[in-house]
Amino acid sequence: MARILTLAVSAAALVAPPTQRRRPITARAAASKAELVEAADAFDLATYFKTKVMSVEKALDASIQCTTPETKKIVESMRYSLLAGGKRVRPVMTIAACEMFGGTEATAMPTAVAIEMIHTMSLIHDDLPAMDDDDLRRGSPTNHVVFGDDVAILAGDALLSTSFEHCADGSTKVGVEPKIIVECIRRLGEAVGAVGLAGGQVMDLECEAKQGVTLDELTWIHTHKTAKLLEVSVASGALLGGASASDVKLCETFANDIGIAFQVADDILDVTATSEALGKTAGKDEDTDKTTYPKLMGLDGARAEAERLYQEAIDSVVPYGEKAIPLIAIAKYIVERKS
Repeated sequence: MARILTLAVSAAALVAPPTQRRRPITARAAASKAELVEAADAFDLATYFKTKVMSVEKALDASIQCTTPETKKIVESMRYSLLAGGKRVRPVMTIAACEMFGGTEATAMPTAVAIEMIHTMSLIHDDLPAMDDDDLRRGSPTNHVVFGDDVAILAGDALLSTSFEHCADGSTKVGVEPKIIVECIRRLGEAVGAVGLAGGQVMDLECEAKQGVTLDELTWIHTHKTAKLLEVSVASGALLGGASASDVKLCETFANDIGIAFQVADDILDVTATSEALGKTAGKDEDTDKTTYPKLMGLDGARAEAERLYQEAIDSVVPYGEKAIPLIAIAKYIVERKS
């Protein structure tokens, strides 16, 4: 599911460091959208990602360890995909949203790790012969190619169940209120179910090689298959940072727009990029006659749609002023990425 943002690249490749610093934007209502976008353009996203990803990788490594010889194989399979690199956009966005509302990285980390476990599960299952039947993921052989279909399925299942355990246990240890932990777990569960990854993926499979798929149907697929996990990333981060219900709603709007923009960009790259650049098989959508945004809107139309969604997303976080700059910079990267 959601075959996006999975190429293992260095954080430094995300964006070039700024040539100069502009004046800081204060977190005030008068800060305009244009000012915030200018500040986000100057923001050193490469350094920000490098710092955050280092923390995320350390937490991911510690999250799954073999404690008994009987579990050696499945733990090896789980760790193979979980630690295979990737941009770690979802956990970083969870941390950024938490910090936007005054929370800390430590508070957000257990949920951020849980979200990356779920994302990794979706990639393992998406690559299976019964789904997309792909042999390459993040520049390496897919899990089922290395461990077999049976172990890959079980490793994905184990990652999913462990995600809930890790969110609950880890959040308790860093002092998150029980009601917030429960709400984060509820959101995680919803994000994977019939109105989340699973439901979106089923409809995506049903629409493969189907004639007459509409833009509304395609958007429903990716709202649930793709954007839902980004939505839970940002909304959970906001909750952990102390956001109000109205704040969380704005964060959901931001993440949903960026989630769809994610997929539009991914569809464009499947047409325009090479397998070497992507770290996965390019041109797969056309080979399977899959309905995509470029197919329905043309390349120029798809690019315009990604830009529209980006602008709409920024509108949702402008009220948070300077503290929203990391999320705005990430959103810009998502729309303009080359791999």
